[in-house]
Amino acid sequence: MSTRLTRGGRLIDRTAAVEFSFNGKRMRGFHGDTLAAALLANDQMLVGRSFKYHRPRGIVASGPEEPNALVNLGSGARLEPNQRATTTELFDGLECTSQNHWPSLEFDVGVVNNHVSRFLPAGFYYKTFIHPRPFWKHVFEPIIRRSAGLGKAPTQPDPDRYEQAYAFCDVLVIGAGVAGLKVAKAAADAGQRVILLEQSPTLGGRAPVDQTEVDGQPVETWLSAMEADLAARDNVTIRTRTCGFGVYDHGYVLADERVADHTPGDGRPKHRLWRIRAGRIVSATGAIERPLSFAGNDIPGVMLASAVRDYVVNYAVSPGDRTVIVTNNDSAYQTALALKAAGLDVPAILDAREAADGALPQAARAAGIRVLTGKAIARVKGTKRVTGVAICAQAGEGAVQEEIACEAVAMSGGWSPVVHLFSHCGGKLLWDETISAFIPDPARPPLNHDGSAMVECVGAAAGDLDLTGTPVAIPPVWVMPQGAPIQLRSKMWLDYQNDVKVSDVELASREGYVSVEHTKRYTTLGMATDQGKLSNINGLSVLAETLGQEIPQVGTTTFRPPYTPVTIGALAGEARGEIFQPLRKTPMHAAHEKAGAYFEPVGLWRRPYCFPRPGETHEQAVHREVLNTRQNLGLLDASTLGKIIVKGPDAGKFLDMLYTGVMSTLPVGKCRYGLMCNEQGFLIDDGVVARIDEDTWLCHTTSGGADRIHAWMEDWLQCEWWDWQVYTANVTEQYAQVAVVGPNARKLLQVLGGMDVSKEALPFMHWADGTLAGLPARVYRISFSGELSYEIAVPASHGAAFWAACTQAGKALGAMPYGTEALHIMRAEKGFIMIGDETDGTVIPQDLGLDWAISKKKADYLGKRGQERTFLASPDRWKLVGFETLDGSVIPDGAYVIAEGVNANGQRNTQGRVTSTYYSPTLKRGIAMGLLKHGPARMGEVVEFNTVAGGTVKARVRDTVFYDKDGEKQNV
Repeated sequence: MSTRLTRGGRLIDRTAAVEFSFNGKRMRGFHGDTLAAALLANDQMLVGRSFKYHRPRGIVASGPEEPNALVNLGSGARLEPNQRATTTELFDGLECTSQNHWPSLEFDVGVVNNHVSRFLPAGFYYKTFIHPRPFWKHVFEPIIRRSAGLGKAPTQPDPDRYEQAYAFCDVLVIGAGVAGLKVAKAAADAGQRVILLEQSPTLGGRAPVDQTEVDGQPVETWLSAMEADLAARDNVTIRTRTCGFGVYDHGYVLADERVADHTPGDGRPKHRLWRIRAGRIVSATGAIERPLSFAGNDIPGVMLASAVRDYVVNYAVSPGDRTVIVTNNDSAYQTALALKAAGLDVPAILDAREAADGALPQAARAAGIRVLTGKAIARVKGTKRVTGVAICAQAGEGAVQEEIACEAVAMSGGWSPVVHLFSHCGGKLLWDETISAFIPDPARPPLNHDGSAMVECVGAAAGDLDLTGTPVAIPPVWVMPQGAPIQLRSKMWLDYQNDVKVSDVELASREGYVSVEHTKRYTTLGMATDQGKLSNINGLSVLAETLGQEIPQVGTTTFRPPYTPVTIGALAGEARGEIFQPLRKTPMHAAHEKAGAYFEPVGLWRRPYCFPRPGETHEQAVHREVLNTRQNLGLLDASTLGKIIVKGPDAGKFLDMLYTGVMSTLPVGKCRYGLMCNEQGFLIDDGVVARIDEDTWLCHTTSGGADRIHAWMEDWLQCEWWDWQVYTANVTEQYAQVAVVGPNARKLLQVLGGMDVSKEALPFMHWADGTLAGLPARVYRISFSGELSYEIAVPASHGAAFWAACTQAGKALGAMPYGTEALHIMRAEKGFIMIGDETDGTVIPQDLGLDWAISKKKADYLGKRGQERTFLASPDRWKLVGFETLDGSVIPDGAYVIAEGVNANGQRNTQGRVTSTYYSPTLKRGIAMGLLKHGPARMGEVVEFNTVAGGTVKARVRDTVFYDKDGEKQNV
């Protein structure tokens, strides 16, 4: 039986007992235990059932490579399925249950699948659920859905908190074993900023378990000194319990920190997702021990030799009183010696090699352990736990020579370097014949933009070491015995979770699935939650042998992030509930709230829709704001307006490609209106562009378009025009912006004082830097209302103060704040378009009468060729016009212009639609803009719009400018 040893356990605190439950059964462990160690200490060998055949499953590994020991952790709102017992730290009150069985773990009716396994080979689902076809919806699909998945999905909202953070460093070291610690110290000695990540709670990796020497010192002594040294440095950050799980382009790494997994309810975030930018990435993630393929290698009690050693040394847990070791390399002998030192029996070491004469085998023999070379396991005896092994010759076909009683089997098929992070961004691998594994190819690493290596690997290819630390060759032993017949191969497991056997891979090969990727999908090899960490190399070797090829010819599957599973909570962070997306507020938001603003969402912003006074409806408030702005003075918070800096020697050329007009010739100090189209020619944004200096432009975008347009710019710069010298920055939130609008606008700025804003000093479509109300400001003479207007940008930190100054100084001038609805009415009165109203993804600038904003001289711009397509150049397209109803009413939103006849569905034909429709308090009647077939040629014609009530409303076609057609008011 597995039990807790009376002495030892370097990571546990025997004075701090912990109680937990497994399937409702109360158990005890110690602080420092993993859940897997505590389960073994309580003789809980059976921990789950396999996915396909529901075979008994026990703990195999001691780290994130564990495929079997997956549990439902917690209950109620804190239920987490598929949590690895091997990486879950024990805490008092922990609750967990086993998965994938019914009605119980001990008695699972699903095990009947195991008895009909001959009818459920690899790929059986591709062949079985086809005929009869009517059965799919009502028979096959319900059965598959009921059977699919592992664990229980939570049904309640997660009450825990998750955080996301950003970090930057010169050198990022992932893995704090001996190699990683040495790299971190060397980089720190060179004065570089270092971040060191380690997925375990402690540093040192496997070195303390294997009791090696480092630089002539006992590893514990060396490790204590190294940890103290690094912790004392200001330029080194050490994060334990943090797994670097994904490496992406440009030195971008994601890491998952388990902050309070082991201390639930203490108020800290449960996980923290780190987004790290590193100048240099060093992967020091070591290697994973491989299992061996022999009949019954999935029975609970069959474990990796390194895992057995971990449980004995770290947690003082014995998986059995008698453990048989089976190996093809020297490292497993360390496990035998550790078991012997703990007072446990090792009946035999079965070494597949014909000779084992290294220092470790000699030490094992000296300790009185029986070493049998050239031997293999023919089969493991037992069902829900190991009871013994049958021994045969490795070179034979499985004829049993001897049987040995035991409770555990420690297997080692060699070591596979953890090359996942190196491969995430395209790093290439080499097959190393010496250790029979893929290793990073130093000549073909993933590259940074400057051609340097993005990821370097250290300590990844050491493989098997003897007592002196010298690498020892590992011969390829993939199947035991090598001549095993089909009866044995059909009981040798490669993927423990998905029940993929050696015979399944061989069947896939015979059926034509000769590509490693095809075999993976046909058999589900490596598609379990461990992502093939234990099964991939063994599966490749079996496929290669079946095809008569070498493993390098077969290749390997593609490693992709994440390296280990990451909870969705960590990926989402704070983005859930009301803040599923961050709520963005301008610096003046508090002042708007105090003024009684009614807010509306604009993208992720909250902008005042209007400022209703007591007893006023929203409509009345909007009309008051429009009239006051036209007659006196209006103040608009325009901070949400997108602001993107475009800078560099090629910035002008870049903007000429983005905009339909020419921006490169814009003089410094002036502004120009611009349109932006996608490749198809459709209008996607508009705004005013200001030339700041010889190589700098500021592009204004719509409020909801700043992030989108900035991403659009970067997409073209990074993917198409990567050699152009252009830098972009989204500075929308760095500036607050106030529109001062109306006949008294200039007077207000003169009262605030600090700069000359006269018509002569600051003409229309110019800008100037200066000081207003004692604050640094940039003043743009632009107008979206048709009135005399200035838009003043100040640093965001001064936004609230500047708004307060404008409000206070404007009282004597009749100043009132106005919201987005008043803004929309005034722009419609002037015939100005609005992205999202006059555009819907199918409209080009020519449809809106904006031909004047399209350069006739430029050879090209984004969308030019799209607009020349026959359909977009057709004279029959709907064009923008104005509408005024004959009775002064307001045309309903979304109304269509009715045409003669009906379509095939019996509906009236249409010839246009309204895009913007309002009641104009200035003109005291309804106004509208819309798209109409042959619109500009139909001025004065009367058309009909449908209404919600089913009737129609008549309107006369006219031009789009309803107010101040000559622009006299904005030019004063």
